[in-house]
Amino acid sequence: MSQGSFERIRVLIVEDNAHMSSILRTILQGFGVRSVIETRDAADAFELMRNANPDLALVDYMLGDVDGLEFTRLIRTASDSPNKYLPIVMVSGHTDRSKVLEAINAGVNEYLAKPVRPVDLYNRLVTLIERPRRFVKTPGYFGPDRRRRQDPRYTGPMRRISDKEGGEG
Repeated sequence: MSQGSFERIRVLIVEDNAHMSSILRTILQGFGVRSVIETRDAADAFELMRNANPDLALVDYMLGDVDGLEFTRLIRTASDSPNKYLPIVMVSGHTDRSKVLEAINAGVNEYLAKPVRPVDLYNRLVTLIERPRRFVKTPGYFGPDRRRRQDPRYTGPMRRISDKEGGEG
């Protein structure tokens, strides 16, 4: 992808640390992103989405009253969500497996560890654009398909209609 590929993308940054938000904005602008909307608060982000209609969001895991997980769940499931399909990249200093899985199960598309390296952010953006995952709805989840690949070691039931065996669920 060329820099020009990013110039029409609108990115929402939801980050309560002004310095980190500035770093993310600078990296995005280096990629050619011209429209960056920043907010420190998840409630404000929800409202900003109505007016700005961003193409994707970079969301900090640890925010104020409503954290990044709750914000993601609201975007995915709230009846008044401005865009249930908004691509969300969770940005966090928490890299332990349980936190990453929590974010994935909340409905994020990608997870990015702090400190953020420009190459890693670039790769996440390219993945969102060139290889978007379809969204799935189950009784306890709505969001991007959590399976990135077929795992040959998986021996459990095949529960999706798209699975060749058809099967359960």
